[in-house]
Amino acid sequence: MQTPATIVLGSVNMDLVIRGSRLPLPGETILGGEFFQAPGGKGANQAVAAARAAQTSVAFIAAVGDDNFGKLSIDGFVADRLDVSEIRTIPDCATGIALILVDASGQNMISVASGANSRLAPADVDAVPDSLFQNARVFLCSLETPIETVRRGLERARDFGLTTILNPAPADRRILEGDLLSLVDILTPNETELSLLTGRPLPEGANSPDSSPIRAGALELQNRGCATVIATLGAEGCLVVADTVWSAAAFRVTAVDATAAGDAFNGALAVGLAEGRLLPDAVRFASAAAALSVTHSGAQPSLPPRFTIQRLLDLSADDRVSEGKNR
Repeated sequence: MQTPATIVLGSVNMDLVIRGSRLPLPGETILGGEFFQAPGGKGANQAVAAARAAQTSVAFIAAVGDDNFGKLSIDGFVADRLDVSEIRTIPDCATGIALILVDASGQNMISVASGANSRLAPADVDAVPDSLFQNARVFLCSLETPIETVRRGLERARDFGLTTILNPAPADRRILEGDLLSLVDILTPNETELSLLTGRPLPEGANSPDSSPIRAGALELQNRGCATVIATLGAEGCLVVADTVWSAAAFRVTAVDATAAGDAFNGALAVGLAEGRLLPDAVRFASAAAALSVTHSGAQPSLPPRFTIQRLLDLSADDRVSEGKNR
């Protein structure tokens, strides 16, 4: 197996999904939905997204239970060429479960039973060989595992000079405590997470890159210690707050299921940076992966391979050339 240039630390879930006409109100039952099961978990989705987008191996630090869902998950990771050597199987523990409701427009609601994810400990990160960090370039993590474990992963990655990405999902204001954000090179909240982390309510319709609340929230998080904030805004694209502030448009597609769009973005972003792309190019690469993911149902089943990402980028480049000629 090739030496991984990207390391992902995060959760593993099995997604149990019902697609219906609309999302139920509290206490409401809606009949007529369609059910399917698919591997998921933010960490696993991001690791698989990275593996499919990458030309080299991707390493995954995670935990599963000693149940059938855990075995199925690892089998899937192996099929996607993930380095699974640092996935811990915890005896007498269930693999994480996510219950997901998706409506006809692709919007979703998710409830998670963490299972083995809650047992991934800082000691498990310490047990990862130095060689894995020494040979990698980018470290990506999210917040479906204990925050102490996330911090330890960021610390080890920083010690070895890796670019660190934290996707603060689900939003947890404890990342604002102490110096945790100083360990983060790139923070990637969506608009909901941005609002929850900053305590700034977003007015209706204020989820565009030009929105003052979005910009103010991203700048506030940057001022708390991280070098760069990328606010991902779905069909509105993303806002990047780094040395300068700029926005990137989303690719226009017909959305079917947005469940793993953020994970697709983060996994591909990590790969782009690990390949040495400059940030604008890496963001565009990630945006193409996210756009393709929403055109299919399920979390990991929707994550695109590299050749389809590149094809969308090439088609978009052709369109830009044509527009330029017509002016």
